[in-house]
Amino acid sequence: MMYEHLGARPRIHDTAVVAPTAVISGDVEIGPDCQVLHGAVITAEGGPIVLGEHVIFMENALIRATAADAVHVGHHSLLGTLSSVAGADIGEESFLASGARVFNGARVGSHCEIRVNAIVHRRSILPDGSVVPIGWIAVGDPAQLLSPDHDEEIAALQPELDFPGYVFGVDRDTPDLMVQLTERYASSLARHRHDQQV
Repeated sequence: MMYEHLGARPRIHDTAVVAPTAVISGDVEIGPDCQVLHGAVITAEGGPIVLGEHVIFMENALIRATAADAVHVGHHSLLGTLSSVAGADIGEESFLASGARVFNGARVGSHCEIRVNAIVHRRSILPDGSVVPIGWIAVGDPAQLLSPDHDEEIAALQPELDFPGYVFGVDRDTPDLMVQLTERYASSLARHRHDQQV
């Protein structure tokens, strides 16, 4: 299904194949010979999304752009089942395995491999040719690779990344952080009330 959102309609190259159960919403450009499989969701929430040539987007994967962070996926990249990209760039010929996550403001270089359930954290920069092992976390600029049992080191690398401030514009120290965050986000998402199926 395709939806016009915020006045923008998806643009899909005539050689691309989009499954009938995929959802494409807003300012999305899908390049030549792309494959978007069943259950995939590609939603431009205020920023554009561009998929290059021959991008394969597997079942139930998610891409979400934000007003602060557009999404670009380079040519010949593959995003695996249940992977997600939120407001990030993925370089050419890169592979996100099942369950891989790339968060807002991150930049993944070309020829990278983000293995099963691995994470590239907010605003982290992953150089060309990097491999993030199964379940590991890439964090920082340039990204350091850490296993999940190094939570103190991961946290130490993140304070300046400030998820609530960067993504939602809410100060982390606000006493009613989740109230502010959810009300602001719900108001933004309510713009979908006016979407038109195309």
